[in-house]
Amino acid sequence: MAEKKQQKTKEQQQQSQVASKGAESILSESAVPAVVEGIIGRTGARGEVTQVKCRILQGYDKGKSMRRNVKGAVRKKDILMLRETQIEARRIKTKMGRGSF
Repeated sequence: MAEKKQQKTKEQQQQSQVASKGAESILSESAVPAVVEGIIGRTGARGEVTQVKCRILQGYDKGKSMRRNVKGAVRKKDILMLRETQIEARRIKTKMGRGSF
């Protein structure tokens, strides 16, 4: 009886591992470094998130420039360690006033 339960739990673990294999193409095994090229603006409900433009330094998307949201202190030339490089942040919607570009 106990052997059957162990077999079922092993099968369930294997099935859960198979389900997560679809995300392997997006998530890499290790983090990828990216350098902050510029700060776009603040976002989030209270302005706690900073949107930055960064260039990926290694990996499959090396040289790609993308927009990312960063929580915490960040400035130009900082190095970010990205867990995935496929998904880009949405643009911040801002109202343009007179004289702004």
